[in-house]
Amino acid sequence: EWIMAFREDIRLPIDVERGAQSAPTFSTTIIVLANGFERRNQNWSLPRQSFDISYGISLKPDLDAVIDTFYAVKGQLDGFRFKDWADFEIGDSFGADDTTRQLIGNTDGSTAIFQIFKEYTSGATTFNRTINKPVATTVRIWVNNVEIVEGAGVSEFAVDTTTGVVTLGSTLAAQSGTQVEVITEFDNPVRFNTDLLNISTEVFHQEAVISLPGIPLIELRL
Repeated sequence: EWIMAFREDIRLPIDVERGAQSAPTFSTTIIVLANGFERRNQNWSLPRQSFDISYGISLKPDLDAVIDTFYAVKGQLDGFRFKDWADFEIGDSFGADDTTRQLIGNTDGSTAIFQIFKEYTSGATTFNRTINKPVATTVRIWVNNVEIVEGAGVSEFAVDTTTGVVTLGSTLAAQSGTQVEVITEFDNPVRFNTDLLNISTEVFHQEAVISLPGIPLIELRL
């Protein structure tokens, strides 16, 4: 029987997250021809994030928290939230400048549901990455350049922080041709990418010399 869960209540210490090595990864098959030219095939339409949290562990309390989490999620079995400090926000979630908000859709008179995504742009090329795990209390929504307060009467919106889906109230959804924009922080849905936690330590009180060969996490497709 296949049994797996996603644990919204579990996360690693902030120092472990901040110190982790992150690596967005695509999958490409490359064939080099006899004349030196290449043929390249894109295997995945979306990248998959991977992390090594061993770089963020230097003290015994952080190591203890990682061990606790490893047992709680039963190795590779269950997923949990992870903040990638190299890439964790849409717009400027810390600042007062709301001009950094990003367009996620336009109302058409009936559509009320919008998926949060992050837009990456280089030159004339844009890539949209679906965001499934926005952080509660950080999601801000604008409709037609007006910031909307969540749950505030007829102008309300609701955000599902487990899926990244924004639902507008009926009054806002009934409008046509108005922009829906967002600023938010977000987490990555991940699991341990190993069932073996290989650790050796020399501990003195709360400080530790820790030898870790690598503790990998991998993004979950949701």
